[in-house]
Amino acid sequence: MDAPHRPLADRLRPAEIAELVGQEHLTDAGGAIARLMDSPDLPSLILWGPPGSGKTSFARALAASRPALAFEPISAIFSGVADLKKAFEAARLRRQMGQGTLLFVDEIHRFNRTQQDSFLPVMEDGTITLVGATTENPSFALNAALLSRARVLTFRALDDAALERLLFRAEAAMGEALPLTPGARTALISMADGDGRAVLTLAEDVWRSASPGERLDEAALASALQRRAPIYDKAQEGHYNLISALHKCVRGSDPDAALYYFCRMVDAGEDPRFLARRLVRMAVEDIGLADPQALIHARAAADAYEQLGSPEGELALANCVIYLATAPKSNAAYVAFKAATRAAKEAGSLMPPKAVLNAPTKLMKSEGYGADYEYDHDAPHAFSGQNYWPEKLGRQHFYDPPERGFERELRKRLEFWEKLRRERG
Repeated sequence: MDAPHRPLADRLRPAEIAELVGQEHLTDAGGAIARLMDSPDLPSLILWGPPGSGKTSFARALAASRPALAFEPISAIFSGVADLKKAFEAARLRRQMGQGTLLFVDEIHRFNRTQQDSFLPVMEDGTITLVGATTENPSFALNAALLSRARVLTFRALDDAALERLLFRAEAAMGEALPLTPGARTALISMADGDGRAVLTLAEDVWRSASPGERLDEAALASALQRRAPIYDKAQEGHYNLISALHKCVRGSDPDAALYYFCRMVDAGEDPRFLARRLVRMAVEDIGLADPQALIHARAAADAYEQLGSPEGELALANCVIYLATAPKSNAAYVAFKAATRAAKEAGSLMPPKAVLNAPTKLMKSEGYGADYEYDHDAPHAFSGQNYWPEKLGRQHFYDPPERGFERELRKRLEFWEKLRRERG
């Protein structure tokens, strides 16, 4: 009976950490992984990076470099509480026998908060060394308690040079060159979009598809793989060029141009969630309080995409692009925020006036906390005009709303309150 076929990506999986491709910022001398290998004690790790960047390969190679640790891999997609209990119990038995356990959890962000909490005691008492892999931002996807007990290693999408090195390895393993023209080879790398596993899978498909002696050009490659190269590489210059163009078209109140660049990015395969996040940023940075509904629209569009998915949800994002581009513009809040941040850093830890501080104890009352505080709702126009600023800093002016949109009304209010403040003396 013939042995089952092993995919090329599996056959070329690195056996040693030194064979890992595309993560030189971690593996080079002085990098986080290099320092890790020199340490006698292995800490728990969270591997964060896009698909195909080598997280699983690194975990397996790491386990191979630590023969004193038993390697136990599980996937959060297929595992539940019962599976975790079994893994923990097996690790406890090994520990009693004098052996540690490296527990590799793929897609760890798929575990809910309660399941993530179950790792804490066995990490703390040394029963397991956890190595979790995730494609999601650990700050949002993982419990703070879990993160505080692990180091985060950030893996990057593979650049074109790293993908090319993988193709060279594939050709050496197959004993023949890929039957591609130079242009088609470049297109193949572009199709992989920074994913090492994908580039090897695509290469394997090329060898299956090409007839003996045939050399595929770009059109033949796209036809054979039933895919086309993205219009731009989401991790490289084209990505940043188009998102910059989209942002500036919204800021410049050109809805047609903004919609054009938005559609180009969608057509190129950009993650709509990335676009949704950038629309939220545009709403708060370039529209701000000139139209307070802008942020609400941007968040609603993001929620609508999550509910509908592609392609229906992309229309909600397109609606938001048009709304933001046609909204009145103001960066006054953005400028004020930066100015206030600068003042807060430079002024240090200044005490607010005692009048505006609570006095929950007798000692604090005797020190003058809360004394002479004026309750604004009891004042005419619900405005006392009292001083809220630290004495050493004095009154500052950060927010200067323009005569546009809703901020025109805010400017009137601020001018009226300033008039009352002057009358107070």
